[in-house]
Amino acid sequence: MAQQAGNPTGERRLAVLEGVLERITYANEDNGYTVARVDTGRGAGDLLTVVGALLGAQVGESLRMEGRWGSHPQYGKQFTVENYTTVLPATVQGIRRYLGSGLVKGIGPVFADRITQHFGLDTLKIIEEEPERLIEVPGLGPKRTKKIADAWEEQKAIKEVMLFLQTVEVSTSIAVRIYKKYGDASISVVKNQPYRLAADVWGIGFLTADKIAQSVGIPHDSPERVKAGLQYALSQATDQGNCYLPEERLIADAVKLLQVDTGLVIECLAELAEVPEDGEDPGVVREKVPGEHGEQVTAIYLVPFHRAELSLSAQLLRLLRTGEDRMPGFRDVAWDKALAWLKGRTGADLAPEQEAAVKLALTEKVAVLTGGPGCGKSFTVRSIVELARAKKARVVLAAPTGRAAKRLAELTGAEASTVHRLLELRPGGDAAYDKDRPLEADLVVVDEASMLDLLLANKLVKAVPPGAHLLFVGDVDQLPSVGAGEVLRDLLAEDSPIPAVRLTRVFRQAQQSGVVTNAHRINSGQHPVTDGMKDFFLFVEDDTEEAGRLTVDVAARRIPARFGLDPRRDVQVLAPMHRGPAGAGTLNGLLQQAITPGRPDLPEKRFGGRVFRVGDKVTQIRNNYEKGENGVFNGTVGVVTSLDPVDQRLTVLTDEDEEVPYEFDELDELAHAYAVTIHRSQGSEYPAVVIPVTTGAWMMLQRNLLYTAVTRAKKLVVLVGSRKAIGQAVRTVSAGRRCTALDFRLISKNDRSNES
Repeated sequence: MAQQAGNPTGERRLAVLEGVLERITYANEDNGYTVARVDTGRGAGDLLTVVGALLGAQVGESLRMEGRWGSHPQYGKQFTVENYTTVLPATVQGIRRYLGSGLVKGIGPVFADRITQHFGLDTLKIIEEEPERLIEVPGLGPKRTKKIADAWEEQKAIKEVMLFLQTVEVSTSIAVRIYKKYGDASISVVKNQPYRLAADVWGIGFLTADKIAQSVGIPHDSPERVKAGLQYALSQATDQGNCYLPEERLIADAVKLLQVDTGLVIECLAELAEVPEDGEDPGVVREKVPGEHGEQVTAIYLVPFHRAELSLSAQLLRLLRTGEDRMPGFRDVAWDKALAWLKGRTGADLAPEQEAAVKLALTEKVAVLTGGPGCGKSFTVRSIVELARAKKARVVLAAPTGRAAKRLAELTGAEASTVHRLLELRPGGDAAYDKDRPLEADLVVVDEASMLDLLLANKLVKAVPPGAHLLFVGDVDQLPSVGAGEVLRDLLAEDSPIPAVRLTRVFRQAQQSGVVTNAHRINSGQHPVTDGMKDFFLFVEDDTEEAGRLTVDVAARRIPARFGLDPRRDVQVLAPMHRGPAGAGTLNGLLQQAITPGRPDLPEKRFGGRVFRVGDKVTQIRNNYEKGENGVFNGTVGVVTSLDPVDQRLTVLTDEDEEVPYEFDELDELAHAYAVTIHRSQGSEYPAVVIPVTTGAWMMLQRNLLYTAVTRAKKLVVLVGSRKAIGQAVRTVSAGRRCTALDFRLISKNDRSNES
């Protein structure tokens, strides 16, 4: 190939383009890829499309971009950016637009106009060098002046980190988080200890840290990289619900992930498992446990999960066996009289299995109540609470989600809270209530216990005082918790020392409900009946894309029109998966357009590929112990009630009736919730649910997934999709158990104590 003259390598030189960033049409927060329009100053209002790595660039900034010219078949001439630098605007008009763009917190168009009128071309120099002089501007008091100066400094420092990270395609929000975590040490940490980022900064996994590490010259086969990769593979396994991985599987996963020799992985794993001489925790814990079929496996745990499993089993057995009893009155109670009194309070008799559950909860220190919809779990819980309170017992009610806690409170007439609020979890995840400072309770009832993951269950059980009674209530046939573990299933394992009652009889009133009837049909492997039902419908649509569109029409228009339900508050779309034309991601965009469309007179905030508006239904997607009164947790749902472009903040009213502010750079913690995955809906109940069941989600279609979705509905279920996909879901029983050893620990510890 002929080389270009004066360019011995034969590479094409990058073209240079300068312009003011007018608007961002699309931005992918994950990799920084941006489509934007810039004003190149050619007049006539012409804007040019630029695409590519515009990570961190803000509307109103003057940019000097290097890249290549090209043409798009649909959009015409465009410039592909490979890198850019920010050039501060040089005209008063440019400065005004730059400051008024929302770049600096506390300055909107009005103050931008006043500041530039007062300082003219010296505006940026004043903000940079003499910010205290901003007080000269009419309407700017000392408080706002300080806020602007601080925001300017932070924005400058973040920009520096962003420019450094530009080459490794780290998103703006992650660059902001790196800066907030490490401050002035950010660049030093990124250069010298990139794998720390994966452990310290939410949103940075091993893959991003690895990309950064390679760009700063850390070798592919460095032990530091391999150890970080092993811990990442284990943390991925915990994200999928496992508490440990068998050693062979972990080694195979790590070799595939890291593309290094098996011998090196084995060596590094051995080093990670060594207990350091300084008494610090090892990187991982290795222990022999029984596998799914009773065979011995070498389990590799991350330390927190090993600790939690040991602790939870020990605490449960401690509660179960203690000689203390905070409700001794039920040991020799006259049950005939107690149940007759109860009937007078509730107006209904208990069925024999409900009666057994009531006696169990009030006489045993730890017990489990399980059963499907329509079997009277709620009435049984109410009866237990009524009897306990009649004996002046202090009853504490909790559930993993805000909605479930609200429902529990309505059912029992007593106060209920989320487990997180009950324990007053703090930054770092420590609880205000624990073994040394237990809850003031004689009876603790935890509803929706299928949602309890290992770490949360351990924190909860630690806080139950000796002698108090602990009752877990939940439907073991639903999906297991989003977090690691299968606590409810492990408590109900064969030979488990924890006493339990399973309610199986569906009450006559519930038999008239299509929702209840079909939930039980699905759970027993039968097709749901959809003909002639008043509360259970099927709209057949074999094409996945069409099924997605039909789902939106049903949820946003048809159900509200026919049943008078509010599409935002009362109707929930539950999708088997996030991706795809009928996945929660796509459906959220379409439902937002239908329910909360944009209006020229209302502010909105574009963040990555999403747009936030007042009225949007949103959900928190990570545990954040720093937000709200006692933290805001993964799965909390709310509605956006205000959005302030000047202070760069929006407010969400959560379903626990708490107003929580979010800075704009925290918006990657929020996702839209018009549609959520079935996994994310656990513990919640909605008047109506719409479930797209399509062949596009084939790999996800399992019986407990569809059963969980159907049991989220109080009044109405609409399935949209193909009979073939529904058949696949009904037929497919979830493959295999999660890797947990809680059941083994409970049984073996119980056996050992019985022998002694």
